[in-house]
Amino acid sequence: LQCLILDVRQDIQDEALQAVAAEFPDTEVLALRTDVSKQADMEALAAQAFARFGAVHLLFNNAGVGAGGFVWENSVADWEWVLGVNLWSVIHGIRLFVPRMLAQGDECHIVNTASVAGLLAAQTMGVYNVSKHSVVTLSETLFQDLRIANANIGVTVLCPAFVSTGIADSERNRPAEF
Repeated sequence: LQCLILDVRQDIQDEALQAVAAEFPDTEVLALRTDVSKQADMEALAAQAFARFGAVHLLFNNAGVGAGGFVWENSVADWEWVLGVNLWSVIHGIRLFVPRMLAQGDECHIVNTASVAGLLAAQTMGVYNVSKHSVVTLSETLFQDLRIANANIGVTVLCPAFVSTGIADSERNRPAEF
């Protein structure tokens, strides 16, 4: 019995990405700096993942940034940044990976990370709440659509509560355009 472990790591911070990739010396890792909010970056990630590994069986759409405050005080830039990372990353992942996973014909699984904020509506977290509620409903719809298509792809939406991830400091990676 042989087992080949394949992993794709993505991150906006290249140093952090390379540090995590180095923690898996016995694993074939594709470590590609990716802005998950950008279609072109995600297209490059998908193309390289399938070219290198031939197939993708597990897809984890896991990205998150936050902007707080009263919902009427959040700027358009706040909305664009948070929805870009938290929601569009999942949309890009689905659009770019699912058709190829379907073509593989293999059993696959997708895990979309939302948050407990995707199930609740906490005060002063409107932009974040909207983004994570959207991931929950997108995941539920994807699950139903894949069932109708008789696809061999499972879908899970992960809704963790308070986890020490550094999301409270996500402004450190906020692009100048936002």
